[in-house]
Amino acid sequence: MSSQKKNQPGHNQFGTLPEWDLSDLYPGVDSDEFASDFEKAKKDAAQFEESFKGKLSDMAEAGTLIEAINAYEALSDLTGRISSFAYLNYVLDTSDPDRGKFMGDCQQALTDLSSKLIFFSLELNRIEDETLEQALKGEELLRYRPWFEELRKAKPYQLEDRVEELFLDKSVTGRGAWNRLFDETMASLKFKVAGEELGLEATLTLMTDKRKKNRKRAFKAVSKTLDANQRLFTQITNVLAKDKEISDRWRGFEDIADSRHLANSVEREVVDALEQSVTEAYPRLSHRYYAMKAKWFGKKQLNAWDRNAPLPTSDDRIYDWASAKNIVLEAYHGFSPYLAEVAEPFFENGWIDAPVRPGKSPGAFAHPTVPSAHPYLMLNYLGKTRDVMTLAHELGHGVHQRLAAAQGPLMAPTPLTLAETASVFGEMLTFRSLLGKTDDPKQRFALLSSKVEDMLNTVVRQISFYSFERKVHTARRKGELKTEQLNEMWLETSAESLGPAIKLNKGYEIFWAYIPHFIHSPFYVYAYAFGDCLVNSLYASYEKSSDGFAKRYFDLLRAGGSKHHSELLKPFGLDAKDPAFWSLGLSMIEGLIDELEEAQPD
Repeated sequence: MSSQKKNQPGHNQFGTLPEWDLSDLYPGVDSDEFASDFEKAKKDAAQFEESFKGKLSDMAEAGTLIEAINAYEALSDLTGRISSFAYLNYVLDTSDPDRGKFMGDCQQALTDLSSKLIFFSLELNRIEDETLEQALKGEELLRYRPWFEELRKAKPYQLEDRVEELFLDKSVTGRGAWNRLFDETMASLKFKVAGEELGLEATLTLMTDKRKKNRKRAFKAVSKTLDANQRLFTQITNVLAKDKEISDRWRGFEDIADSRHLANSVEREVVDALEQSVTEAYPRLSHRYYAMKAKWFGKKQLNAWDRNAPLPTSDDRIYDWASAKNIVLEAYHGFSPYLAEVAEPFFENGWIDAPVRPGKSPGAFAHPTVPSAHPYLMLNYLGKTRDVMTLAHELGHGVHQRLAAAQGPLMAPTPLTLAETASVFGEMLTFRSLLGKTDDPKQRFALLSSKVEDMLNTVVRQISFYSFERKVHTARRKGELKTEQLNEMWLETSAESLGPAIKLNKGYEIFWAYIPHFIHSPFYVYAYAFGDCLVNSLYASYEKSSDGFAKRYFDLLRAGGSKHHSELLKPFGLDAKDPAFWSLGLSMIEGLIDELEEAQPD
């Protein structure tokens, strides 16, 4: 279980694919450095509790509260480094029992350690408003005002200390255990396609293959394997939805998604406006586009496995890694040389893991780790245009996380509503760069259609997912759900969002089961739609006037979680509470569909 080496050759046609070098966190799981830091974390946590528990109000009055904040940040960075290393080591091969045990043991130890810290936020929120307000006038503590303001918002939902400790202790055998079961199950599943056993990532990629028979085979393989495991996925969904309901009920949240809105620092009415705007736009966006696509394929209705099919005129080139890197960095540089400069180290220092390997976690993500280190990007690179866009997306996350790191452990994390800003913007830059270099009408048409599909998957599809989750969590409050009920909710929301031009073939009803966001982060999905519409509006602002835009953009990224979204969007003349904000974002998608309709091939 040693850390991965830098830029090892990928054993495929993509050239040299980078692999993680986790030694920037720790040399290895058995290293003296890791053991030493773990012991230090335990000692520091005990010392923190002894030094500050029961004394925070007095410290606020005395103007010494900054001492506790500094100690808490240092400890957060240390435990975050340990946790990040254990998780990243694990996702490289979730089928390895040693890696699984190492992560499980670390999680348990960190949870035990965290029980000594749980008093901190609870006790801070018991400080009288006047006392805290006076303390925040201190020069050193002043920069933490946004963090305290967010902390105060959680005050009505806090429980007594012992109950909070119980919730924390039980998380290891509760939500955390079910999440791990889902991850390990998904990583171990095999999907039989034309006699060959594939992992989930490779099978889903086949559903975008140019050959219809491969798409259909992949669809049926996904359906068959998920259906064979339906009891497990139904049980996981039921348990986690009930777990959330218990927590929400104890804390006093009114709406099933309010805890997510609180974590995202976004008002419920803003999300409701987003959901309403997108659902009302379904006919103008997804219904219209898929009807056009069906016509291009010479059909009245597309099968479910044809929804993401490349067009007959599509460019199905495979990009090796060097080409993908150059495409993305050149696009970033075209916007700002500084953006490319911040992105470059990811390619040179073992911060990206790109190869598809047995047991490796599917999908892609950017893990921020901690401000004292750097982010790591995970891909499953298969060389398609979509994989290049995924690289642009995750690299955007990485750049955002690097720029926000200066805010420190408490304020570097960005609320999910803004966390997709740099990633989607990076995708848009890459798309525009590729489109600008494409003269062939058929290739331009293929690029445009691919971008529209990505936007529909990001906005329409994710809001559909959000609607599905709302149905599931609402129904779960009335009792346990059967697979058939979950399937029916999935088909209802899918039909509503995709429209009559997409046939939801037999087998599609179980496709809810593989989506990890439902398991790991309930109601996370609307953040994608928020981010895409936000970036569409930002990009429209950029196209109107690029003067000073880059500076304002980097200021937004550097802010991390230190400012509310309303404050960050104000310099761009944007307001998420204004219906025109969402209309502008959705109109960009509609404009691309208009362009496609005018340029459709003969």
